[in-house]
Amino acid sequence: MSKDHILAIDVGTQSIRALLFDLHGELVHKARVPIEPYFSTRPGWAEQHAGVFWENLCAACQQLWRVSSIPKEAIAGVALTSQRSTLINVDRDGVPLRPAIVWPDQRRTEGLPPVGGLWGLAFLASGMRGTVAYLQAEAEANWLRTHQPELWERTHKYLFLSGYLTYRLVGEFVDSVGCQVGYIPFDYKRLTWSNQYDWKWQAVPVEKRMLVDLIPPTQPLGDISATAAAATGIPAGLPLIAAAADKACEVLGVGSLHSSIACLSYGTTATVNTTSQRYVEVIPLIPPYPSAVPGAYNLEIQIYRGYWMVTWFKHEFGLREEQLADERGCTPEDLFDELVNAVPPGSMGLTLQPYWSPGLKSPGPEAKGAIIGFGDVHTRAHIYRAILEGLAYALREGLERTQKRMNVQTTEVRVSGGGSQSDAALQLTADIFDLPTSRPHIYETSGLGAAIDAAVGLGLHPDVKTAVAEMTRVKETFLPNPTARAIYAELYERVYKRMYHRLRPLYEEIRQITGYPPT
Repeated sequence: MSKDHILAIDVGTQSIRALLFDLHGELVHKARVPIEPYFSTRPGWAEQHAGVFWENLCAACQQLWRVSSIPKEAIAGVALTSQRSTLINVDRDGVPLRPAIVWPDQRRTEGLPPVGGLWGLAFLASGMRGTVAYLQAEAEANWLRTHQPELWERTHKYLFLSGYLTYRLVGEFVDSVGCQVGYIPFDYKRLTWSNQYDWKWQAVPVEKRMLVDLIPPTQPLGDISATAAAATGIPAGLPLIAAAADKACEVLGVGSLHSSIACLSYGTTATVNTTSQRYVEVIPLIPPYPSAVPGAYNLEIQIYRGYWMVTWFKHEFGLREEQLADERGCTPEDLFDELVNAVPPGSMGLTLQPYWSPGLKSPGPEAKGAIIGFGDVHTRAHIYRAILEGLAYALREGLERTQKRMNVQTTEVRVSGGGSQSDAALQLTADIFDLPTSRPHIYETSGLGAAIDAAVGLGLHPDVKTAVAEMTRVKETFLPNPTARAIYAELYERVYKRMYHRLRPLYEEIRQITGYPPT
């Protein structure tokens, strides 16, 4: 029997999916198991037991076998993609020593000694000392070493979630280069661990022994162990091929191999990504992330908690649509699209700045969200549309910064994530970006990106370019509407782009008065 299918496992924030793809990028079968994203024992904390991820990964795979008509003998190999920056400490037996610190966690460690020596002088002279201090305070390793030193001493390996799940699958402490996104001593330019003289070893004092071996995307991580096979139902001995983190796999899964195609992710964190063969820091000291394409980079601008604002709106103001959807037998999303379409482009001047959570630079850590332009004509429908427009404005601004830094021109946009399923969201994105905006042929773009890496690594496609041509395509494209485009161009240039700088002094005052966000 020919081995012409790939199992991709996608461990997201809200669910874990087991996805079976063929070599044309068709999703043949799918199983999805919802998970609780995290629990909080203190305000701002986000933790989850590592076993939750593994047990539900196993459950998703077992569920897949129950619905699949494809024999396991037809599966050539496995790929894993997962949420980024979720960290797990394990002992010598691979047993977690504490709950995982999940990526939305906001704990900080203040008052750490600054990076010293020549690096410290260089950062002081360049005005980057504050940025480095921010990174030190955000690093989970510094919190663990400061507040749980005995546990830190017992830590054998300090793993991203991808590394932990890889260990559970193949029994080796290895991980993909494409999954290294977080506060660790990683050289993003060389795509390997930092050399011994790098300042990151001072800023984030993880010992080299605590880090795993790194494997480039498309290369084998190991074979599915007998223990993992018994738990998941995946045939023992199948190769696990290195893919990348979920955002990087999304970029590959929508077919974005170069800077002319921008990938927007309308997910919990909204991002705009372009793929580059060159290492370029769009924001100084904020590196591009490893791509799912071997040796390449993803230039990414994030709007933290971006599409979370849509979820917030639905929770706070969407009860009516939830009830009507039950009555009409449709999805709430259909009715929310009706809300958007009931409001003209530009939301009658209601303009939203989507900085719902503090950032590091532009916006800075003092930033707040804002909505301006209220009048008695505005309804909750205007607010909902203004949320979508504000996210698109912010991502357009991020893309423009990338284009300017790279001296490239983007010619089209492709959208993934939950928001990609909304026709209204894609149309206003096309209008605001003034670019053709497309929806990929399947929703599961991160899983597809992982499958593409696996297809190349298994020799089922000769290279990434061929695999992308064979396995990705556009389902439908939304073209800019000339009237809406003109309105958005004026609002973007004359209102939105001025909001942050005009409001920043007030954000600073709010911070001094209330103490939020903390300094």
